[in-house]
Amino acid sequence: MTAEPLALPEDTKDWTWVIAQGCPECGWAPPPSTEIALRVRATVPRWHAVLRRPDVAARTRPERWSALEYGCHARDVCRVFDGRLTQLLTEDEPTFADWDQDAAARDGHYFAEDPATVSDAYAEAAGRIAAGFDAVRDDQWQRRGTRSNGSEFTVATLGAYFLHDLEHHLADVAG
Repeated sequence: MTAEPLALPEDTKDWTWVIAQGCPECGWAPPPSTEIALRVRATVPRWHAVLRRPDVAARTRPERWSALEYGCHARDVCRVFDGRLTQLLTEDEPTFADWDQDAAARDGHYFAEDPATVSDAYAEAAGRIAAGFDAVRDDQWQRRGTRSNGSEFTVATLGAYFLHDLEHHLADVAG
């Protein structure tokens, strides 16, 4: 088993501002809602390529995850947001359960996962949530939900926020 790397500082930044402003760090701009599923699917071959790199498990900067750890995170983001999308479409004004991404990385031993398995799992999870966004009807894009910290989302803004996470982390790993 690979030795566990040093813990990184927790990410406490609230990234919800990217929904309206875009992201100057990665150049991301909020897409039309109808593009979310297409763009999620477009991340799959890019993550496959990243997760095939020979140095995938190496941390190239001490304050950043390895490409493998980012790939695990992206896989889990797909799973978490698939659940949140389902809640938005099936419940009236749900509150989303907390998800601690740093604890998920630590407890899930992201650093030691098999890159090929992560790649396949990412493709499956991304395909599932893309299909979920494909199935959103015109009258459902404005359904509302709330994160436990009070941040409000609609189906459309949740999709944009989610997509930014996937694409931003691809930029983090030059994918």
